[in-house]
Amino acid sequence: MDKAMSDVVLKSIVPILFVRDVSASADFYREKLGFNVDFLHGTPPFYGSVSRGAVCLHLRFVRQPNFAELAAREISLILATIEVSDVQAIYEELNERGVEFAQTPTKQPWGGTDVLIRDPDGNVISFVSYE
Repeated sequence: MDKAMSDVVLKSIVPILFVRDVSASADFYREKLGFNVDFLHGTPPFYGSVSRGAVCLHLRFVRQPNFAELAAREISLILATIEVSDVQAIYEELNERGVEFAQTPTKQPWGGTDVLIRDPDGNVISFVSYE
C-alpha cells in the first residue's frame, strides 16, 4: 500500500564535490566559472561553498577524489548539471575565461544542448539548456 506524499516542498539541492584543495577549487570556480565564494571553513579550509545566481555547489576536502579515476574512464560521468538560459552564451563566456572543455556544446537526443567542463579534480559539470 502506497503512502500519500506529504505536503512538504523540496526547495533545492546542493551537490557536494570532492576536492583535494578547497581554496584552490574555490578559486577555480570563481576565476574560471564566474561563481562567488560564499564561505571557506577551517584552517586550512576543508569545506566551502560557491554560488552563481540560484546555483550553489559545496566543496569538501578529500585526500584523493574518489571519482577522479572513474571520471577519466567514463566520458560522461557528470557530478552536477546546471540548467542555464543560453548554453551557447555560457560556452562563449567560459571559453573566454580559458576553461578547458570535456565537451563543447552538443545537441543531445534527449532534447537538451549541453557543454561539459572538468574542474581541476576531475569533477565534470554540465551546463545545459532546453530549447
